[in-house]
Amino acid sequence: MDFVRLWLGLLLRSVAALDFGYHHQEEMEAFLKNIAQDYSSITHLHSIGKSVEGRNLWVLVVGRSPKEHRIGIPEFKYVANMHGDETVGRELLLHLIEHLVTSDGKDLEITNLINSTRIHIMPSMNPDGFEAVRKPDCSYNEGRENANHYDLNRNFPDAFEVNNVSRQPETASVMEWLHRETFVLSANLHGGALVASYPLDNGVPATGTLHYRSLTIDDDVFQYLAHTYASQNVNMKKGNECKTVNSHNGIINGYSWYPLKGGMQDYNYIWAQCFEITLELSCCKYPHEEELPTYWNENKASLIEYIKQVHLGVKGQVFNQNGNPLPNVIVEVQDRKHICPYRTNKFGEYYLLLLPGSYEINVTVPGYHPYFTNVTIQKKSQKFSAFKKDILLRFRGQLDSTTVLNPSCPTIPLYGDSPNHSIATKPSLFLFLVTLFYIFFK
Repeated sequence: MDFVRLWLGLLLRSVAALDFGYHHQEEMEAFLKNIAQDYSSITHLHSIGKSVEGRNLWVLVVGRSPKEHRIGIPEFKYVANMHGDETVGRELLLHLIEHLVTSDGKDLEITNLINSTRIHIMPSMNPDGFEAVRKPDCSYNEGRENANHYDLNRNFPDAFEVNNVSRQPETASVMEWLHRETFVLSANLHGGALVASYPLDNGVPATGTLHYRSLTIDDDVFQYLAHTYASQNVNMKKGNECKTVNSHNGIINGYSWYPLKGGMQDYNYIWAQCFEITLELSCCKYPHEEELPTYWNENKASLIEYIKQVHLGVKGQVFNQNGNPLPNVIVEVQDRKHICPYRTNKFGEYYLLLLPGSYEINVTVPGYHPYFTNVTIQKKSQKFSAFKKDILLRFRGQLDSTTVLNPSCPTIPLYGDSPNHSIATKPSLFLFLVTLFYIFFK
């Protein structure tokens, strides 16, 4: 009898498991709703908006308190299928969801990750494009763009050039979502190459474009993040598996590959205070579904290891002398001032992704003298938690948080007076020839 129960249990589990195939909108929705129902204590399913044709942009949150933000718990996100014809990432995220929820309480690493992180997963940002594909092709499909024929990865505000394209509903929904949550780390998943690309995708001479690159002030962290993902993927770390990009150990600076205006990666970092990299996961944009198990096996460890990096660096809250948390306070490393200053959220929280080392933190409230404090992040810091450093600001008078300046940055180019990449520099002939075909299809 016990053997029969065991056999039936294994059979039911295998039947319920997500198959390795392509899941269209109805199938994907059914899967997500079943997960949210069966694992309601650690998941929350919601839509952040609708596509041009009215399809929901679903997000599944995985975490111990999935419906609400918890103090000290960083927000992480994965977004896939921004281009409807880039399908591998969409299916990998569905399998990642299944792996996370079914491993809770059984796998210590996954359980700790769920306890310490809110993981937001959007399997498809461009559902209309995915549904529009009729004849899948490795290099290009009509479903790449949304239903209005806009490339969503050219549709965001740009920090370096005017981007006058019509803002699409999918883009607007994502932008609102980014500013509603306190995202710390993220990645967007694409296809057509095999590389981890890190910011910036666009730039000016001040960011290094004269040297065929465009780097952030957090370049050490971004290279580490990209390497963390690529190093776990045996084919990605080879560097040139697809013959579309010649990378170093599977990572590359976005601009050095080719300049891109209006990309989501740069928008996340500059305007949403979220470190994001772009993961190109397959040489073929829309491979045969028989290959999906191989892609899952190649990327499973990378997807999980990358999430863990949200716990790098330092985090904490900023309080006034009465112990009240202060929103909209600028908190940055002294020599790492962002284009758009990073500020505390409505709970007075800040998160700074940093590698081990010693740093001077500059805390600034408009109208008051800056406050400086030193932090040292150890090489072997506690797992699943950044170094915690709360900050108390002592003022002579009561600080009314409602008087703090609006933290939003202008949506016009922040380097408007500087020459853009098209004037300042051009990619080398070698890079141009290597990427001539692919540049239009990222």
